[in-house]
Amino acid sequence: MRGSTEETGTAGYRPLLFSIAYGMTGSVGDAEDIVQDAFLGLTRAHQAGTVIAAPKAYLTTAVTRLGINHLSSARVRRETYVGEWLPEPVVVTVDRPGPAEHAELADSLSMAFLVLLEALSPMERAVFVLREVFGYGYPDVAAITGKTEANCRQIFARARRRIDAGRTTADSAPPRERRAEGDELARRFFEATEGGDIHALLGMLAPDVALYGDGGGKARAIGKLLTDQQRVVKLLVFGLRKVRKLGASLRPARVNGRPGAVLRDAEGRVASVIELDIADGVIRSIHSVVNPDKLGHLGPVSDMARLPEK
Repeated sequence: MRGSTEETGTAGYRPLLFSIAYGMTGSVGDAEDIVQDAFLGLTRAHQAGTVIAAPKAYLTTAVTRLGINHLSSARVRRETYVGEWLPEPVVVTVDRPGPAEHAELADSLSMAFLVLLEALSPMERAVFVLREVFGYGYPDVAAITGKTEANCRQIFARARRRIDAGRTTADSAPPRERRAEGDELARRFFEATEGGDIHALLGMLAPDVALYGDGGGKARAIGKLLTDQQRVVKLLVFGLRKVRKLGASLRPARVNGRPGAVLRDAEGRVASVIELDIADGVIRSIHSVVNPDKLGHLGPVSDMARLPEK
């Protein structure tokens, strides 16, 4: 279906367009739909005889404005969401590349960052994502959003203050070193979790480590944000021990550009996706998505943690 709407020479823009849409919505499915709608709009414009001199700019503008409209209509649903809200994970594994095979996701599109973006208005989010994540200049941001350059600068400054107020300490190591060290720490973390080595785990977690769980009212997840280091460790160890008895296994993955893992049941179905936020040599936050609605794009979903239908 995509081939029928993506004309020769424009399909290569899909990675960028998907990433912008995902940064706007935090949803893989919604991002795909928005990109598809943008390509459909381009096709219709061509069929109507409209000359599109800059198709990349046309598509980027369409995706951004569709994202703004989507966020405006989705805000009520987010306000009534059951429990902690986390974005749909973008997962890269050796055996199942998933949607990230066509996504130019930056490190700044981690789950923690996407959660921070939820505090912004749709327009603030659009301006901030375009400028901060994808490096668009203010003239381009203004053209894409339909605002003046001066207005975009004001919007960005306001959004930046709100985002910076919620950010945690960033690791000062160069990106490549940070990634290598993070991958190694993640490997030891999951190994210690599976082995039940509580002492080793305590040494890897920040004293104020935060554990977020997103079940969306449809799967068993922690009821609220957990920040007690001892309780986080015990929940992880005993929780994994319980599902391991049912044949579940953890498989390393990169989740939103960060170290993580996918929990699969005995039949290989996805039960949970875990992302680790690592900085200064310790794990500062853990994000676990078990809401089945947010895992379907990764393949068959397990009913291991699913709550019974009411």
